[in-house]
Parts: sequence; C-alpha cells; structure tokens
Amino acid sequence: MSKHPLSFLAGAVLSFAAVPAIALAASAIVEDAKDRCIVGEQADGYLGFVDESAADTALRREVRDINQQRKAFYADLAARNGVSIDVAAALTAEKLINSADPGECVQDANGAWIER
Repeated sequence: MSKHPLSFLAGAVLSFAAVPAIALAASAIVEDAKDRCIVGEQADGYLGFVDESAADTALRREVRDINQQRKAFYADLAARNGVSIDVAAALTAEKLINSADPGECVQDANGAWIER
C-alpha cells in the first residue's frame, strides 16, 4: 500500500461514497439541530455544538453516537490508506463542510463557527 499523499487523496475521494451513511444520515433530532445552528460540522471531522446551552440530553447522546461512528470510520479509512486518523478526519471534514446546506453552521479552519 502506497503512503504517497496523492494516492491517499484518490482513496479518500473513492471512499467518500461511504461517508453519507455515517455522517449525513443523521437522526431527525440532529438534522433539526443542524438546521437551527445548534450543531455543526467541525473542521476536525466531527459534529460539534455551536450553541451548547440549547442542546438537551437526547441531542448530546445522538451527537456522541454519531461521532463514535465517525471515529471508527476514520480509523478504517486511515488504516486502509496508511495515514493518521486525524488526516482521514480532516479530509472528510473538508468534504462535509463544503456540502453543508445553506443556513447550517460549520467551523472554519480557525475554529470559528460560520453560517453557510
């Protein structure tokens, strides 16, 4: 298996087809929270709280579960491509942020929340 960055990028693009099942098929409670900018896509590839005070226990549980699934996905993607989990997560985060719906909040490279 090649560890060349370009081969990883090609693999990441091909593997991205699996991301929606993990990252985009969120429960109704998470989708609603994303629409209201309570939850957003972070630059590290995980969901985060834009407005933590507005998050109830059920939403916190859902976000935690999704982030655990994402971590497992990133670990698998990283292992298949010979890179770190952080690299796999960051590349996927870029795709998730770029595909966020208008009105949803996402984190920029500096960690600031912005509305798309």
